[in-house]
Formats: sequence, structure tokens, C-alpha cells
Amino acid sequence: MSYLKFDKTVMINLEESLRREILRTNRNGAYHCTTVVDCNTRKYHGLLVMPLPELDDDNHVLLSSLDETVIQHDAPFNLGLHKYAGNNYNPKGHKYIREFTCDTVPRTVYRVGGVVLAKEKVFSLYENRIMIKYTLEDAHSDTTLRFKPFLAFRNANSLAQENGSVNKLYQDVPNGIKTCMYKGYPDLYMQFNKKVKFVFEPYWYNGIEYLKEQERGYPYKEDLYVPGYFEVPIKKGETIIFSAGVGPVATNQLKKLFVQEAEARTPRTSFYNCLKNSAQQFYFRPKEEDAYLLAGYPWFKVRARDLFISLPGCTLSIDDPVRFEKIMHTAMPAIRNFMQTGKGDGVIREIEHPDVFLWAIWAIHQYARAMGINKAQTLYADFVGEIITYFRDQKHPDMKLMENGLLFAEGRDKAITWMNSTINGKPVVARSGYIVEFNALWYNALKFYKELAGDKADESADVLINKMDTSFVETFLNGYNYLLDSVSGGYVDWSVRPNMIFAVAFPYSPLNRVQKRAVIDIVTKELVTPKGLRSLSPKSEGYRPNYVGTQNERDLAYHQGTAWPWLFGAYLESYLKIFGKGGISFVERMLISMEEEMSLHCIGTLAEIFDGNPPYTGRGAVSFAMNVAAILRVLEMLKKYNAE
Repeated sequence: MSYLKFDKTVMINLEESLRREILRTNRNGAYHCTTVVDCNTRKYHGLLVMPLPELDDDNHVLLSSLDETVIQHDAPFNLGLHKYAGNNYNPKGHKYIREFTCDTVPRTVYRVGGVVLAKEKVFSLYENRIMIKYTLEDAHSDTTLRFKPFLAFRNANSLAQENGSVNKLYQDVPNGIKTCMYKGYPDLYMQFNKKVKFVFEPYWYNGIEYLKEQERGYPYKEDLYVPGYFEVPIKKGETIIFSAGVGPVATNQLKKLFVQEAEARTPRTSFYNCLKNSAQQFYFRPKEEDAYLLAGYPWFKVRARDLFISLPGCTLSIDDPVRFEKIMHTAMPAIRNFMQTGKGDGVIREIEHPDVFLWAIWAIHQYARAMGINKAQTLYADFVGEIITYFRDQKHPDMKLMENGLLFAEGRDKAITWMNSTINGKPVVARSGYIVEFNALWYNALKFYKELAGDKADESADVLINKMDTSFVETFLNGYNYLLDSVSGGYVDWSVRPNMIFAVAFPYSPLNRVQKRAVIDIVTKELVTPKGLRSLSPKSEGYRPNYVGTQNERDLAYHQGTAWPWLFGAYLESYLKIFGKGGISFVERMLISMEEEMSLHCIGTLAEIFDGNPPYTGRGAVSFAMNVAAILRVLEMLKKYNAE
């Protein structure tokens, strides 16, 4: 039985099927994303969406969708589905769906009278190309398939409107055509593995609506251009493969290419395999010699903090240390360049944020724990030492080392932490001064540096550690036995926030066991939800649990009560550290709700955020690297505890 399977009752119920999305990506940052019924509900959805660096820094939707029509006895049965005004869906092809599975590749089975047609999709790992395989599993009379491509050729952040500037010209290519709607875009090649007839019949489909954009308060109507349609006869048992890409393909190799691409995927046959598959979809390699992690899909790019937080889970926890080394090898020169020149990186964004370098050390620490201290010393000892020296010598423009050994960061006027939502350029959560996770990271980094450098360690590290053993607790621990989120002069942020949990989760901590237990207790009582830790306690002023409404309303809620699964990683790691084997059953229970997400929202992965109150609806990006990585790390920890 398939792990990810949806029957007819789910598929024909649009309230159920339209909220379930699928995502397939490649190493170039291109992707295919839509709903399980192939009805686009976001402007970011499409069969072929890809970055075009020659145009701008965004993704672009080339091929929005492909409507299939089954023709028997001259009677057409259209399998497509689009939303129009008045909650009108047309042509309602979802009513023919009998089941959808997504173990290896997305597979939809349609039944139209006596016709049973299976559709499977793969997205090429290294080419910007989608391939769709159609197999006629049953038919009692002659059958023809018609394919109608809906073209967009637009920035993924905008919407297309009917216009007179579109280039309607096309050229025949082997078993298909190539066309390009606008100057500056690449040609789109649409080809089949057998000879087809193309009928040139240009037409604009106006007023297609995107439900998710409407919910988010954005423009949501668009016009899509259809240049015509393809027709091809198909026999019972026959397979036809459609390819859409920005380069030609050897059509006689399409079947072989499809099989090769499908076999390269991790089958999504379990919770772990779903997360492993999802982790691999964040791998990004714009140049052959480089390697990165994208922060999420469909709109995030490479972000420095996200990269380092996600790195151990997306590589080490799925037994891929070589990938860790490649990504770190790419990232280290960018950090060194910033430390030397103060200049950012062209690919890794937000590298200037003061905690980024400390998260890099944390990631290396995880590598050392997985691969051994000797290997970590060989690869990364010098790099870690450079970062420690950089902070010790007061060189970071937004972080200062104080006499008490703590780091002080200026964040009143700009967002410098992971709680980075802004309105009119000002941070919604102005975390400034002594920031709790910054200093937990700093303490852990100093201790790990001593472990890594051994006899070569700078003696000043011991001095700083000794100071922090006292100053951290004096600064952050309050009379209610939880940690203050930030302290700046006379201003103290008493809000109960999840950032304190890192002082428990990290391998080295200035807290004693009693203090750690107290932190876990208050986090458990006020911040834990089935989908992650709330970014703010319901008892704290300004609690906004629902990420809905206009952009400003959502920005206000982003870190003021929404639940973040990536914080579960630190929380559950802390829980296991304190309670040992006695905490295993609790952690396993907490992961049940995470596994439920494999068949909800974007199937097989984890959404960016969840509402902080029931029913804990998933919001934001459909797939988020830090969340996937954190839960993979928890699964790895559980495996080790159970083995012991």
C-alpha cells in the first residue's frame, strides 16, 4: 500500500484536494509546483518555473499548465481544471480522477467511461525540464489525446495580462514545437516521444484566478496564452511522454530519461523517506563547482542563517557528509570575504547578520559529533578560529564583545535575528542588546573552539568562558525561572519566547541542570503546539496566532505567536538531554503531528509556519528547509537513543 495515496473521495472534493500541493525541484533552483488535482492556486505554481539570471533575480513561470483531453468517438473529455470568477471551476477534470499516489513520482489515474489513463510526472535533476508520462491502461475503442499548453512567460511574483506584444510565432522541432512569447526569454521546447500533430489556434484564456493569492490579499487574476494544441493517437498499453524544457531533447530517448530520473528519487514510502526526499530538493548548484541550500520553496533564495541551521539535518542526518563538506566549502570563502572586506555575497544573502557566523560554527560542531573531532579539525579548525578571533577583535559592525564576555548587538532599527519581519523598514520584533540565542551560540562556540583547537586554542577563550559562566545567568535568568529574550541597558524583554530553548539544546551551556529543566517546563507549558513552538506565549502582550490577512497583518503575526517546526528540533533535543530514555515516548508522540503533515498542505514536506492556535493551519512557503532539517535531526536522535 502506498504511503502517500489519495482516493477518489479526496480528489473530487475541492475543499480537500486544492489545499494539498506537490513540489518537485532540480539542482538549478527550477521547480514544478501545483495542487494534487493540477489546478494552480498560486501565482508561483506552474509546470516549469525557473530562475532566469539574465533577466533578474527571480523565478519565472514559463509553462503554467497543460490541459489533457481524452477523445473517443469524436467526444472530448477535458481533464483540466482552472478557477474562474464566481467560484466557477472549469472544465472540472478532477471528477474523472480515481486516485493519486506520490511514492516515487506523482501519479494520477483518470477514468473516463471505459478509458483508464495514468499520468506520471518527473522533474529533471540537472536540466530545466519536466516530463509527463501518459499510459493508456484500458480502452475499448480508438482513443486520441489532445494537449493544450497554457503559457505564462512572466516573473513568478507578477501576473500575466492579455496584450498585443506576445510573439505568436513558433517553429517545428522533432515531434513538437518551440516558441517564445517575449524577447529576453529562452525558447520553450514542447516535444513528445512520438510524432504528433500541432494545430495552431492562438487564444487567451482570461480571468484565471489563484485562490491562495486571493486569501493573502494580493492580485489574483491572470490571462494565459494558449498557442494551439497537440493531438496524438494512443493505443491500449501504450505510453506517450511529453517534455517541456528550455532546450531540445532527443525524443527517442525520452522513455529512458524518464526512467532514469524516476529511479534517482528517494521513494517517499515512510516519514523519514519523505523528509529525506524533501531535504534533497533544497540542494542548489547554479555552478558545477558550488553547492548551496535554498531556504525554501516557492519564493526563498539562499539565506545565510537558514543555510547553516539547515545544513546538518539536510546532509548529515540523511547520511550525506560529502554534501555537507561541499556546501561548507562553498560558504566558507563568502564568510571569509565578509570578515575581510565587509562585502556581502552574490548568492548567499543576509550574510551580514551577526549570528550567521555563530550558526556556521554550530553546524561544524554537528559535523564533528557525526564524523569525529579529528576530521573536523583537519577541515575546519582554522576557520572556526578565524571567526572567534573576528568577534574577539570587535570587527563585526553590528556585534560588540562586552567586558562581561557577552555579545551585544544593535537591532532597534533593523532586523538582525531570525525574527526578521519588518514594516516600513522597521523590525516588528526589535530584539536588541544582549540577545539570548546569540549568547548561547557564543558560549557554545567558545567551548567547541577549545575542543577543536586543543593545545592551539587562544587562552582568551577560557577567560571569556569563565566570565560567561556568571554573566549569562545573571543577565538572562529572571525570578520566574525562564530566560529573558533580550536585555538592553534598562530595557528588559520579559516576553516568553522560544529562543531561550537554545541555551538548553546546545552541547555546551552556561545553565545548570535545574535551570535547564525550568526552561523546558515553561516552554512546554506556554509555547509547545503539535506543529512546533510558538514564537510568543499566549500570555505575553501582542500575541497574534493566526498568519492571515493583508501583508502588514501577516508581518505583525509572523513572529508574534505563529508556530515554527524548526524550533521543535531544539526543544525535543533539549527534552531528550534532560530526560534521556524516559523522554523517548514523549518525543515520539510529538512527532505524530509532524508525520500527519506528510499528507497535508505540500505533501511529503513541511510548510514554513503554522497558526499558533487550533487547528494549527500551515502557512507561508510550502516547503521550508529549516523545518525539514530539524525534524530529520530529531529522528536521528531518536534512532540513537533507541539503539542504546
